[in-house]
Amino acid sequence: MKHALALSTVYPSVADPLSGIPVARAMNALSRLGREFGGRQEDPPSADGWRVSVINPIGVAPLGLGLFREPAPSQDPVEGDEVRVIRSQYTHIVRMGAHRQASAIAKAALPIAERIHSESPVDLVAAQQFFPDAPAAAKIAAELGVPLSIKARGRDFTDWTGAGFAREQMLWAARQADGLLAASEDLKRRMAALGIDRRRIAVHYTGLDRDRFRPLDHTQLRAQLASALGFAMPETAPLLACVGALSARNGQDIAIASLAGIVGARLILVGEGEDERHLRTLAADLDMGDRVHFAGSLDHDVLPLVLSAADALVLPCVDKGLANVWIEAIACGAPVVTTDTGSAREVIVSETAGRLVARDPDDVAAGVNALLNDPPLQREVAAFANRYSWERHARELAAHFDRLIGKERPDAP
Repeated sequence: MKHALALSTVYPSVADPLSGIPVARAMNALSRLGREFGGRQEDPPSADGWRVSVINPIGVAPLGLGLFREPAPSQDPVEGDEVRVIRSQYTHIVRMGAHRQASAIAKAALPIAERIHSESPVDLVAAQQFFPDAPAAAKIAAELGVPLSIKARGRDFTDWTGAGFAREQMLWAARQADGLLAASEDLKRRMAALGIDRRRIAVHYTGLDRDRFRPLDHTQLRAQLASALGFAMPETAPLLACVGALSARNGQDIAIASLAGIVGARLILVGEGEDERHLRTLAADLDMGDRVHFAGSLDHDVLPLVLSAADALVLPCVDKGLANVWIEAIACGAPVVTTDTGSAREVIVSETAGRLVARDPDDVAAGVNALLNDPPLQREVAAFANRYSWERHARELAAHFDRLIGKERPDAP
């Protein structure tokens, strides 16, 4: 079998099971090609498939800065992971060490990559984020003498283009790459604007677990969810969900303030983060304490229940690239109210799928009310997610990798 070595600084672990879920889903889907996607689940992978090894570098603070070095990262597999994942440590000082982060990652990961290569020759190295992963992966690919693929997912690219040192490193890595992927057309445009040859960039949309994210419309869903979360959700009250880290970027404060213009609406905030205390205070100050529920981080199996019960997903975010939760909400039949930024127009392609609004409480309220006054059917909303699946994502990724190693399949897109 062909062997891909993925480098990713975000990946689920026992300590942080929600980190890098899309990366894990993509790598596991790729490894399943030729089995449950192309035959029986118990069948061995076919020659069309790819074996996948993942190096997950984890930054830790050095001794001598008043901080204790973290223990070695656990190698225990995360439930459901089918690929080989090796976690490594590298020295990193948050906010101070970003300029040398890629070099530190490469130094720590290269011996692991060489060991993996000696055990089972690697055909290709794939960076799962543009910064800091790509510059490190470029050095590793050069040492192993194999092709390099880089994927830009969103903030891993856009958040770093304003930093001169990072931009220089990203452009250098892009020049070394044999192939480049962008998670959306908007991101491809941004990459080209930075000076990367757009002819070398292929758009590769995210996948979706269609078995997990689908409309769940049984009559007791909201009552069961209310009981499980300990939050009153009257059957006649609009229910809104906001999913993401509690931070100014995701605009939970705007979502809370918008409730003043949405009669009786309840809001579930799914996620944790630095803004939680501020958001709780804001909800109390606006007399919305009984209408806002802080659900914290929810298991990925519970999220479809929330999204299926919700009348809309509300996410008045700053640029998020292409947010997976937009697609997950739509797949569950919940239209999306989000800001007209990043790749939102590639997902919200119809008023059935949602509304694009300004990042303002009144505009958010107007978008939600428009949906509540003329609610689309769940199945009609969910139809807009039909183009997303992890099988399609994996087949496109395998075709991309095949081209880079000179083994393009006749049916490759």
